[in-house]
Amino acid sequence: QVQLVESGGGLVQAGGSLRLSCAASVLTFSAYTMAWSRQTPGKERELVAYIDWGGATHYRDSVKGRFTISRDNAKNTVYLLMNSLKPEDTAVYHCAAGPGARVEYANGQYPYWGRGTQVTISS
Repeated sequence: QVQLVESGGGLVQAGGSLRLSCAASVLTFSAYTMAWSRQTPGKERELVAYIDWGGATHYRDSVKGRFTISRDNAKNTVYLLMNSLKPEDTAVYHCAAGPGARVEYANGQYPYWGRGTQVTISS
């Protein structure tokens, strides 16, 4: 069973930055695709970014140039650095994980999820 624990959320003003972390309890972390998704009440969950086992990264258009996903395989941790934050970035951010590389990962379909961390951006 893979467990994911997010941290780093909080309240910041528009234009500020936050770095989210997700610690994974899995023996073969380097073989997993890791992702960040976000959800706000009344909206569907949306995939923000993901990084595959080879280190290739992918972002939704609205965060390109502002967010950076990275991973530290020695620490079993994935990060999301968020710069130039906007009020519309307010959401609960969830870490997700899946073994290997699968087509459904690009659609946000992962087998393992964390409980999430709240990110609130004030205007």
